[in-house]
Amino acid sequence: MRDGSGIRSRPLYFYMPGTLYIVSVPIGNYSDMTQRAREVLESVDFIASEDTRRTAILLTNLNIENRNRLISNHKFNEAAKSRYFINDLVDGKDVAIVTDAGTPCISDPGNELIKDAIEQGIRVTPVPGCCAAIAALTVTGFDLSRFSFYGFFPRENAARKKLCVQIRRDARIPTVVFYESPKRIIETVEYLAQEFAGSRLCLCNDLTKLHEYVYRGTVEEVLTELKGRETAEKGEYVVIMEIDRSEEDSAPAEALSPEALLTETIIRDGISMKEAIKKLADDPEIPYSKNVLYEAGLHLKELF
Repeated sequence: MRDGSGIRSRPLYFYMPGTLYIVSVPIGNYSDMTQRAREVLESVDFIASEDTRRTAILLTNLNIENRNRLISNHKFNEAAKSRYFINDLVDGKDVAIVTDAGTPCISDPGNELIKDAIEQGIRVTPVPGCCAAIAALTVTGFDLSRFSFYGFFPRENAARKKLCVQIRRDARIPTVVFYESPKRIIETVEYLAQEFAGSRLCLCNDLTKLHEYVYRGTVEEVLTELKGRETAEKGEYVVIMEIDRSEEDSAPAEALSPEALLTETIIRDGISMKEAIKKLADDPEIPYSKNVLYEAGLHLKELF
């Protein structure tokens, strides 16, 4: 029996549902694979893989005989494939999610299937292991009492500007983390040098691999070293920055809430809610996305 989404209803009298395992895999060094992760990948009925070719290489290197059960699950098909995997889970099959490297859902596919599994009452369990962002943070020596992870650094200038405004306004977060590709790393560090002069930077390149390299220093020092290194545009990067707030007020003013900004803009400019949302979303100095502003607008309508 299927519901309106195409997902089979669980036949309670016959099957126990399977388990969805979220499996972390090495980010470069196969020796970092945990014994539990090996056992799970050997035992599950299907492996939902971001790139079946890369996962097949991983399984071969780990002597895991489960390559025939690999099924693609990447960012372009994960919404459609979720229904496929959910039906197998409902039928009692076990499924593991893996990405090319590291932990699923951390700037990688996997969340669509996890959300659907939770909605269906299917057991979802983590199999912890490598995560590039966490591995990089541990070698920085920065203040890690709090940190923010922003995935890949934005490509568009407007989005970059808005993110930098948001980072500067949140004085409670001393350290920020990004991912970046080798082809954009120099451009990105040049941008950070303009926006956060004097801040300390740690670039982790090809972590756990043979040619692992870590750059440390101020943003300006790291930029100089980066430009002078012939292999700078090879291998993936984790970018960690400890913000220099020495020139900021000791007690910076809190940013206005999105509701307050909308109300102020509507009254000051004499425009509609829709127009205010668009105006604020287009302003690079405003740290809120259009979706956040839209939700704030709905909240205001409920209040008044």
